[in-house]
Amino acid sequence: MTSSRIRATVAGAISIPLILGTVAVPATASAPTTAAVKATSVAAKKDRTNRPPSRGKAPHRFGTVKYNQWYAKNYMQYRYGWGKKQRRSLVNLWNRESGWSQHAHNGSSGAHGIPQALPGSKMATHGRNWRKNPETQIKWGLSYIKGRYGTPNGAWKATTSVAVCRARKPIIASAALRSSRAHG
Repeated sequence: MTSSRIRATVAGAISIPLILGTVAVPATASAPTTAAVKATSVAAKKDRTNRPPSRGKAPHRFGTVKYNQWYAKNYMQYRYGWGKKQRRSLVNLWNRESGWSQHAHNGSSGAHGIPQALPGSKMATHGRNWRKNPETQIKWGLSYIKGRYGTPNGAWKATTSVAVCRARKPIIASAALRSSRAHG
């Protein structure tokens, strides 16, 4: 028997040559199954893709709308596991709020940044550079969405339902007023 080869024995064990002799190992302890190999490679791939976004790997210039959207897409996937189904709602929400500009500021309310935090200084919990850094603003905004609405879909749904309620408020108020007059 050559020392570089492993061979099966009749008893269902594998014979592994060692320096001082040969040892028999049960066949079940030999090679991993195909399913185990696949599971390991899937886990390794997932580990490689589950990394925070890096400015060095960004396909867009830092601070542009495209960069901000790229960063948000990658960060929400990395941090919260939110994918395409959530992304569309986030894009719609922040298009409406700030147009994805980290410099957006509402002079009358004081809301600031991509997520239009009110007051903007709330974002300091995620970084001292909250006034100008889109990454800090995005991290804070996604954290706020997670805590308040659960997901970007939940935030978008709440935003659109509030808009619908505001648009219908006079109708609802007048119907309630008519009802109270009829019973009153």
